[in-house]
Amino acid sequence: MFFQVKSYFSFIFKATTKYGVHSPFVYNLITNCFDGKIKKEDKTILRKYTNDLSKDNKWINVDDFGAGSRVFKSNKRKVKDIYNNAGISTKNASLLIRLIQYFNAKNILEIGTSLGVGTLSLSLGNKNTSITTLEGCQETQTVAQNYLNKFSRKNINFVLGNFDETLKPLLDVQYDLIYFDGNHQKEPTIQYFEQCLETIHNKSVFIFDDIHWSKGMNEAWDYIKNHKKVTLTIDTFYWGIVFFREEQFEKEHFVLKV
Repeated sequence: MFFQVKSYFSFIFKATTKYGVHSPFVYNLITNCFDGKIKKEDKTILRKYTNDLSKDNKWINVDDFGAGSRVFKSNKRKVKDIYNNAGISTKNASLLIRLIQYFNAKNILEIGTSLGVGTLSLSLGNKNTSITTLEGCQETQTVAQNYLNKFSRKNINFVLGNFDETLKPLLDVQYDLIYFDGNHQKEPTIQYFEQCLETIHNKSVFIFDDIHWSKGMNEAWDYIKNHKKVTLTIDTFYWGIVFFREEQFEKEHFVLKV
């Protein structure tokens, strides 16, 4: 927790707004996407979905292949507690919807389904999107599937198992967007990033969740920023957004208040 607090103050010191950005690409992204709003009907669906999760008293057994939890002492947890302590925020879920719309992403990979809030957002962003989402825990995946079916999300392919085994067979296609939210540890994050580089095209976007969650994740983010194939990154503190634009002649990194 101390590391996160320290990282946040460092972020605040470095962060700028769109008025301090000299990249037309990033300025337009902020103005037309980050500063935008989602449709009323999407907002209603997202609010209903998260409200239902926040009241779900069902107990499930969680198999955690990642960094584990700083909150829970046991793998037996209530759905509502998982959501309230570890779920994607409504603010970030709304931004995820807008990003899908802005980039017109159609072929999407999500590494870490959890309770499906991120998956729902990816689906709401584009009804013609094809989403493949990976989850390591059977009972967590079942909760997500039940909720997403309840909200009529039909464009989702669920894949169950350890990411070390399930990711590689899915990398024979190009993805417009990959959302990394499943293993908040340095080595696996770098490993999955390197593997997913096989799937990129010029307009591909990678989004990494909790880049300042720990010293290891911070180091993973530094590695990703400095990779030779990465041309531009945006640090929003909670997310790291990565681009591979060949028309970007000089590598740029932005730290933005969103």
